[in-house]
Amino acid sequence: MTQEQQDVLKGKQVLITGGAGFIGSNLCETLLNHHIKVVCLDNFSTGKRENIQPFLDNPNFKLIEGDIRNLEDCQKACHQSDYVLHEAALGSVPRSIKDPITTNAVNISGFLNMLVAARDVGVKRFVYAASSSTYGDHEALPKVEDVIGKPLSPYAITKYVNELYADIFYKTYQLDTIGLRYFNVFGKRQDPDGAYAAVIPKFVQQLMKHESPVINGDGSYSRDFTYIDNVVQMNLLALTTTNQDAVNQVYNTAYGDRTTLLQLVELLKDYLSDFDKTIQNIPIKHRENRAGDIPHSLASVDKAKQLLNYNPKYNIQNGLKKAVSWYWKHLK
Repeated sequence: MTQEQQDVLKGKQVLITGGAGFIGSNLCETLLNHHIKVVCLDNFSTGKRENIQPFLDNPNFKLIEGDIRNLEDCQKACHQSDYVLHEAALGSVPRSIKDPITTNAVNISGFLNMLVAARDVGVKRFVYAASSSTYGDHEALPKVEDVIGKPLSPYAITKYVNELYADIFYKTYQLDTIGLRYFNVFGKRQDPDGAYAAVIPKFVQQLMKHESPVINGDGSYSRDFTYIDNVVQMNLLALTTTNQDAVNQVYNTAYGDRTTLLQLVELLKDYLSDFDKTIQNIPIKHRENRAGDIPHSLASVDKAKQLLNYNPKYNIQNGLKKAVSWYWKHLK
């Protein structure tokens, strides 16, 4: 965090919804390391208590156990907060296909509750997790913010509706909002367990157990895998920018490069074999493609560079090395 960013946030309180989750807990940690007051709102449906355990004794940290589907919980969390980083959501395309009602309730009704609560206390800025799934069936690469297609899943619909609501709250109530379209974020504290685990921690766990990683399709699908520190950088830039042209915008939050699933597995095998040589020889398994998955994803980050001075430090290789090292220590 730069000195300028610290000056903007000095003496202020930042509410992080979903603060016990993967991305949320990394944001909590960064802000607390710079002595900024943090309120974490989480219902622990997907967040983990161990993610915030190290913060509980920090005088600058406050935990509110609550649900964004409850307006009163949102109002309580927003009380005396100056800024909001809204990370709380039910992620996963497959989960939304299986249970669209709950996904809608959390991601749309919960999001609206948070906007209302933030508006009512006069929050200075509301930065929220948007999603690359918003690009839907638009096939052109790289993805540019103002050109999207039709959504391919209930989850994608909810994240697009978030952008529409945020825009209206800026234009109607003058609530400063910035949306960050995350592209396949990975890194420390990302959960490898559960039916809807992200691909990188799931592959790492399988390889560490000497199990074959299972790829959906032939492995040619590609993603713009984005290391968590790049995402933290973007959130801080969005939170503290003084460029008014940068507000009421959505930004791709990515590195700006793509890696196929086959390439990903080979990199993971290489980096994990530093700890266990036998991992290099584990074979890969394949199964059918998943419903709702797009074949390729690649972000243009030109807009973020131009308006927010975004400068991602971690590509897939050096990000994976850090992530693998963390998993080796914590999953053993």
